[in-house]
Amino acid sequence: MDFERIREKLTILADAAKYDVSCSSSGSNRKNTNKGLGDSSGMGICHSYAEDGRCISLLKILLTNHCIYDCAYCVSRKSNDIKRAAFKIQEVVDLTINFYRRNYIEGLFLSSGIFHNPDYTMERLIAVAKKLRLEENFNGYIHLKSIPGASDELMREAGLYADRLSVNIEVPTISGLKLLAPEKDHKDFIKPMEKVKNEIIQYNSEKKLLKTVAKYAPAGQSTQMIVGATGESDKDVMYSAVHYYAKYNMKRVYYSGYVPVLEDKRLPALGTAVPMLRENRLYQTDWLLRFYGFDVRELLNNNHPNLDVDVDPKLSWALRNLDQFPIDINKAEKRMLARIPGLGMKSVNKIIQARRYRKLNLENLKAIGVAFNRAKYFMICDSRDWEKRDLTAEKIKSMILQNSQSKYQKLYNSQLSLF
Repeated sequence: MDFERIREKLTILADAAKYDVSCSSSGSNRKNTNKGLGDSSGMGICHSYAEDGRCISLLKILLTNHCIYDCAYCVSRKSNDIKRAAFKIQEVVDLTINFYRRNYIEGLFLSSGIFHNPDYTMERLIAVAKKLRLEENFNGYIHLKSIPGASDELMREAGLYADRLSVNIEVPTISGLKLLAPEKDHKDFIKPMEKVKNEIIQYNSEKKLLKTVAKYAPAGQSTQMIVGATGESDKDVMYSAVHYYAKYNMKRVYYSGYVPVLEDKRLPALGTAVPMLRENRLYQTDWLLRFYGFDVRELLNNNHPNLDVDVDPKLSWALRNLDQFPIDINKAEKRMLARIPGLGMKSVNKIIQARRYRKLNLENLKAIGVAFNRAKYFMICDSRDWEKRDLTAEKIKSMILQNSQSKYQKLYNSQLSLF
């Protein structure tokens, strides 16, 4: 093996893979039952986070950064003057096994530029996973990127060896895709999503009836959108995300702020990267939709097409809907408790359990862990009546922001005192 050449390829193709953020490994339960190598449920060096908070380390690379397409937003676009490289199938297998044995990683996240055609590229991605599973007896986590336009037969095979599959929708709107990637067809993204969804449904049905059935993508499928490349609103982004969750049973939708890497009149100017805060607000909104019972139309609509920069989306919604408050902690149903700013779902569940035995007062709520400095404007409890002050949404927002700034300043000062 030419180690210097492998090192060069790894440098190029690991760097090119950094723009893909859809590499969470949550949801897989592939166990090591045959004295093989690895276990997708284990713990190790931390690089990405699972839904349950576990840290997962993955070797995250492209098979190649050669590509037949010229998408405006992609650093690997064929017209871009960059250094190109491609791994051989066996090289990726060897890297994965060697890194695993050194406890550097717990699994593989493998994507690729599209070379020759979608099926040829997908075949090579599958070949890596197949060799790892069948020849190396590798039971660690494998995430394969689904190639838009790949055949149903290949998508079926991919799910037999990968824990998770994902096809990046890339741009939230069809019009945006036509503008920035005119060679690509939106239908080519949808086809593999539909196939994977149907195969997962079939797998889940069969495992209820049969004693043994081959696993099919046990961690499901995910997708990713580039945010900020085509001027779409937060409403456009999240309505698109809701569509993919509902229609294709996505485990996760990921939001990646556009990073200007090329000069192109269709794109935002170089040096105008999407702020990390926008990504954060989109993920907070996603969380509210999946776990807090919000409808996307409550958070984003024609009157409110973009998320508030100053405050999180739940607080922003509460400030726009003060007529629904105060909420009585001791009487409200779970859905309404979850809408109080400062209450996470763990606190909500603790409140529901605790109030079965007594009426909850201020001290009880603080012991539970309620962020009272925020929640106090929206709730009442056994020891606190609703304050009859002239508190408008603007005043509440101002007081919460002032309190937050004061808290961070105290934390900053206490850290300085250590030195």
